[in-house]
Amino acid sequence: MKKNPIVLPSDPGDPEDGAVTQEGMERGQRARLIRMTRTGLGLTQAEFAERFHVPVGTLRDWEQARATPPDFAIAYVRVIRQFPDIVAKAVA
Repeated sequence: MKKNPIVLPSDPGDPEDGAVTQEGMERGQRARLIRMTRTGLGLTQAEFAERFHVPVGTLRDWEQARATPPDFAIAYVRVIRQFPDIVAKAVA
């Protein structure tokens, strides 16, 4: 099994710090995009999930980087970021 290379090594002075792989870095960047989009709209996770028809548990997992959102979800969030009212109306 091939291991992902370490992109960000752990801090040797911090026993709770862990190394970050490329996959982990990408998952974190996707989580940040989703969280920034939601907070930029001034919505709670529950409000965002209801307005844009995303399961709230899925949204939480994505925002906390417990799961990697697929490419189509990132594209959806980018469209929401630019046209939130149009998207909300389209999915209503």
